[in-house]
Amino acid sequence: MPLTEAGIYAAALRLIDTDGVEALTMRKLATALDANPMSLYHHVPNKEAVLRGVARMVGARFRTVTLEDAPWQERIRLLAMDFRTLAHRHPELMAYSFSHQPDFIQPDDPFWTALTAIVAAAGVPRSEVSEIAALMVAVVIGVLAAELNGSLHQWSTLKPPGLADDEDGDGDGDPDSADVVPEGPDQDHMFRLVMDTLITGLESRLTGDRDSRDAGL
Repeated sequence: MPLTEAGIYAAALRLIDTDGVEALTMRKLATALDANPMSLYHHVPNKEAVLRGVARMVGARFRTVTLEDAPWQERIRLLAMDFRTLAHRHPELMAYSFSHQPDFIQPDDPFWTALTAIVAAAGVPRSEVSEIAALMVAVVIGVLAAELNGSLHQWSTLKPPGLADDEDGDGDGDPDSADVVPEGPDQDHMFRLVMDTLITGLESRLTGDRDSRDAGL
């Protein structure tokens, strides 16, 4: 079967999902494709190009439920949750892309297209749609990156300074309870909290803009 860019990217994604980005080499990729390693270079110049191609392929495959008649708040929550599902479906690739590929999201990606449409539907002025959407992407990707690399779980188990072990009711005065590592809050709940905060912030901004216009400011 002749080599194609699409076939190379699909095989690379399977290897990344199994062994991680660092374990991917052009030789391993050629073996997975039952091809001569040198033949890959007729289609892709190097591993970095493969990773970019795989990221674009995954981004193009993104799908979300379209709820045109639903409130923009519900639509944006659903979009973010679907994006999070995609990130957890390919955690190795997505963690790498979040950290190493600033152009991971392209203007024609389904996720960006849907996000900007929702932001515009919320009433954001056209001149600010890209800025607001970019900020939302930055927050969501930051949270997802922390989820995928374990930082969010680690941070969520830290106690505020000055809080005694038994002040929050978890220790029950049992000295042995200090040896128990807290599980930390549920990350699904934390992600919903992030989205609620973003949405509340945008609602407040839009309300303030309307009030200013009504007051003639």
